[in-house]
Amino acid sequence: MRTLFVTFMSLLSGLLVQAAQTAVNSEPTVLVYTHNGLTIEGKPGYVHENIAECVKAIEKIGADNGFAVVHSDDPAVFTNTPLKRFRAIIFANSNNKAFDTEAERKAFQEYIRNGGGFAGIHSAIGSERDSRWFWDLIGGTFAWHPPLQKFPISIVDKNHPATAFFPGDTWEWEDEFYVVKEQPKDLHILLTGNIKPLKGVGNRADGFPDHMPLSWYHTFEGSRSFYTALGHKKEYYSDPKFVKHLTGGILWAAGLDKVRN
Repeated sequence: MRTLFVTFMSLLSGLLVQAAQTAVNSEPTVLVYTHNGLTIEGKPGYVHENIAECVKAIEKIGADNGFAVVHSDDPAVFTNTPLKRFRAIIFANSNNKAFDTEAERKAFQEYIRNGGGFAGIHSAIGSERDSRWFWDLIGGTFAWHPPLQKFPISIVDKNHPATAFFPGDTWEWEDEFYVVKEQPKDLHILLTGNIKPLKGVGNRADGFPDHMPLSWYHTFEGSRSFYTALGHKKEYYSDPKFVKHLTGGILWAAGLDKVRN
């Protein structure tokens, strides 16, 4: 009888361990990618000092919303890690060359084409500056910005988790106002701003519309893609409204939330 009891308890313990491992393995996971590669000319580019705080903020967002976070700045992660385990890949203040090899680039493209989610934060739109495919995924490529300063942001769509929480139609904010070129036409715009009155712009804004996009989402080759141009200073990643904005965009990109109709 004792032998049967010991055997039963051993089996039960094994089942409990297996169940726990299954629960861990089934936890949604995202990859936060912060690689800052060389410029097109082969020189070191600008690296934001906000990266550590950005990663911490996403880790906290994950802890608060039931998903795990894996962080890497190594391009080899795209070929030495099963990418299908990730609900989304977040280019978090990445910049310039995102990959070292064509195999890494193709692995990322395959991930997107198989329905993996994507989110880009701030300087991520300066990644892969010579790749039209990446421009179409993220929603354009970086051109220039005036000096960091305060300006009002218009919330033009509140039917998305990244903006649904805003109580009004305007958000007073300080940031770098990114001018983006080569934008696809299928973007659903969430936030806009008027660059013309800002300091340091002058006639560079001649011909620009009064409302230029600062955050958007769309679907691309089966992937959910979200981008926000905001997030220059490290202090922003503890700002409640900005963190809510990031949270909604990441959850949507990962398929852990839905756009309201």
